[in-house]
Amino acid sequence: MAASRSSYSSSSKPKLKIVINSPVILAFTAICVVALILDKVTAQNSTAAVFSVYRSSLASPFTYIRFFGHIFGHNGVEHLVGNLMMILVLGPMLEERYGGKSIAIIIAITALVTGIASFILFPNIALMGASGVVFAFILLSSFTSFKDREIPLTFILVAVLYLGQQIYQGIFVDDNVSQFTHILGGITGTVIGYNLNKK
Repeated sequence: MAASRSSYSSSSKPKLKIVINSPVILAFTAICVVALILDKVTAQNSTAAVFSVYRSSLASPFTYIRFFGHIFGHNGVEHLVGNLMMILVLGPMLEERYGGKSIAIIIAITALVTGIASFILFPNIALMGASGVVFAFILLSSFTSFKDREIPLTFILVAVLYLGQQIYQGIFVDDNVSQFTHILGGITGTVIGYNLNKK
């Protein structure tokens, strides 16, 4: 009797596949990339129209679009990559914990708060970039171990290090970075994180 041999076909082996693990964060990333491409193609006209916020007429509908759209605009590849690296690290973890809808709302609230604040307080400066969202995510991520009537030590350390650094730079360093936006983003992430985890 001939000995039988068993063989494994290639189809029986598990295949690696790429999954869309964080749709909101990936969509946010894609919009930022498209906004930068449009910035270069239109000689910054698209950024001036919808991807930055500055003092303009409240009668113009584009003013209200810019309150949200400014978080997608960046002044170069280095600025874009710096923000997206942090968002792609923190965003998927936060989206998995709180859900895509909550993350989209957090991004929108952060954009609106920082956009209106810049519109009112800095009329001669065009604000753009996702750094406010980055700081909201940083502070929000420190609430992952939050329990009722307890303040995580990690949150205190993050708040002191990141927000303290921004306050210091805002006072002593002139580097054309909107530290005020970073602080507002961090405060927004803190307030939302506290309320989400409290629930």
